[in-house]
Amino acid sequence: MINLLLIRHALTDSVGKRLSGRLPGVPLNATGRQQAQELALRLTHVPLAAIYSSPLERAVETAEPVAQSHQLETLISEDFLEINFGDWTNASFEELQTNPTFKNFNTFRSNTRIPGGEMMLEAQTRVITGIEKLYQKHHQQTIAIVSHSDLIKAALAYYAGIHLDLFQRVEISPASVSVVQIFPETAKILVINDTGEIQL
Repeated sequence: MINLLLIRHALTDSVGKRLSGRLPGVPLNATGRQQAQELALRLTHVPLAAIYSSPLERAVETAEPVAQSHQLETLISEDFLEINFGDWTNASFEELQTNPTFKNFNTFRSNTRIPGGEMMLEAQTRVITGIEKLYQKHHQQTIAIVSHSDLIKAALAYYAGIHLDLFQRVEISPASVSVVQIFPETAKILVINDTGEIQL
């Protein structure tokens, strides 16, 4: 068994406005840095054995305060890198709203390839493969992974048995924590999108 904390990176200036994708140089903004510090405080009681992060700056900046509070090194893993948004990288959501392929991507996610980028099924396979490797390495431990909204949704959908075309029904907020227990024979989702406050 393994306890897995799936953490979305904290707020950047692009969240909700643009598809940053794998664009370098997208750091946390002031609110995001505060969220990362608050996240570290929220997790001080959690006995983390390791913390892994997407290599993108915003994820690493979110992981670092948590790692420091647990006297751990942030371990970088490409398995938890953001989806390759290809031609849509750094496009605004306003620009994409009239794009028919983008509409398909949000309604038929399992079968729509991003132009010049990944399919969601490929990204889901990547993140689950990464998690399964850590399951073998960290048996009977609690670990954290700092990643990106769609990757976390894909992982939760996999362990819940939810079709990828429905995963947009799950909200994953900046600096949120979702918790999954993985066993040899099953998985249990204990927490989804915890930010320490109720938002309605």
